[in-house]
Order: sequence, then C-alpha cells, then structure tokens
Amino acid sequence: MENIIEIKDVSFRYQNGEEDSANVLEHINLNIKKGEFAAVLGHNGSGKSTLAKLCNAILTPSSGVVLSYGFDTSDENNLFDIRKKIGMVFQNPDNQLVATVVEEDVAFGLENIGVPTEEMRVRVDEALKAVDMYDYREHAPHKLSGGQKQRVAIAGIIAMKPECIVLDEPTAMLDPRGRTEVMNTIRMLNRDYGITIVLITHYMEEAAEADRIIVIDGGRVLLDGKPESVFSKVALLKSVGLDVPQVTDLMYRLKELGLPAHTHIITEEAAFDLLYKLLKK
Repeated sequence: MENIIEIKDVSFRYQNGEEDSANVLEHINLNIKKGEFAAVLGHNGSGKSTLAKLCNAILTPSSGVVLSYGFDTSDENNLFDIRKKIGMVFQNPDNQLVATVVEEDVAFGLENIGVPTEEMRVRVDEALKAVDMYDYREHAPHKLSGGQKQRVAIAGIIAMKPECIVLDEPTAMLDPRGRTEVMNTIRMLNRDYGITIVLITHYMEEAAEADRIIVIDGGRVLLDGKPESVFSKVALLKSVGLDVPQVTDLMYRLKELGLPAHTHIITEEAAFDLLYKLLKK
C-alpha cells in the first residue's frame, strides 16, 4: 500500500527559551499507509500528541522531514494542500464548534475555502448523515451530549472530504456511551469510506480495534505492529506505564499461574472461547 505520511528521522522540541531543553521526539521514522487504521499509544508526555500535530503541519520538525501526501510540512506554501488532504479532530469538541446551529458549524470550513452554496448543502447533509447526526442539523450544538458534539466536529472534517483524519484523544472527555458513539463513527469512516485513520488514544480497548498500534515512549517508537502482537508484550508495556485490554491482562495473570492462556488474546469473544475450553477440560 502507498505511504501517505512519511516521517523521516524526525526530532522535535518546543521552544521554551532553554537551549538545552530536551527533545519531545527523538529520531522518529514512521510511515502511515493509505486506508489503514493506526492507533498511537503512549503515557502523558511521551510525544504522541506532538506526533499527531506533525502529520498535518500544525507543528513542523526541529530536524528531519515529514512528508504528507508528498508535501513537505515545513514549507508554508504546502499548508493548504496538506490540510485539504488531512483533517484533524481534537480532544475537546467544545473548542471546535463555532456556530449556534449544527449544520452551520459543519459548513464553516467549507465557507472558508469558498465552496459554492449548492455543493456546500450537499456536503453538509452527506457529512451529517455519515455520522448519524442529520436529524440534529437544526439543533444548537451546546445542547448536544459530548459524544454528539464530537460527531458533529468529525462531520465538519468529513465535509472537507479529507483522505486522512488524525484524531487526538477524541474520546478523552466523553462518557462510555459517547466513546462508543465516536468509535463506531471512526470505524465506519475507515471501513465504508476508506478514510485513513490515525487515532491517538489512551484507551487500550479503542486501540485494540485498530489495524496497527504504534507505541511511543520517551519520544521514540517502542513497538509497532498488529494489536495482537503489541498487546502480547504485557510486561514491557507495564514497565513504561501503559496497560493492556482487560481480557489480555486476565490472560497474562492466568499464564503467570501456569494455565495455558495466551496473551495475544485482545477480545472478549476470544477470551470466552479459551476459558470455555479450559473449564470444559
């Protein structure tokens, strides 16, 4: 598959007036492929949110190169082309909603890039239907639940027709129901629309739904692989302050007790099947 984001030997440090301030990211090499659903994990301060912002030129590298759809993110002349291709959804939906009516909020970005009114109407309706918020198009955003607000924010990005969406902990401020709504939307966008997803999260169960997990620790890539492979490294993940899905942790504890459990299990269904077989014996 084609690489749409290429991160080549990238280091990054925030300018805080200290010449010897430490790099947040250290010599990162990473590619994101077209159509994949990649989750990025890391404890607070690991550099995962910084990595997300490098993808669509909100931040630019202190050294190294980030190419998004072939465009160098350090070149300001490329910003429009990059952000047309890569949309970004942030943690707090209230910070992304700017209008007093849902459909006007979704149309905001389209107005800024001069999309004709007739096409704008079609795009807004399609985006709201895609996130199952069309029936709320005339509602006030501030009266919606957290999960609904985040879905409206995602609709605003979808209306711009990006090929990739980077989501920086979009469920961090939501209750379980809101998290489920947003994750269902994210999976649908990837599965049905072929939109590449880069999801920054600290929820292990959310990461388990991805095609690929990238673990960042100390500004470097610690692990990169399929969820079953990454989460099987239970001891390593715990050593850097991360957890694993509850079912994987259960398997790990059973294995420590000498039972034939497998730490590559990351779903409740697989755990049930194994426990059933063990109890049947």
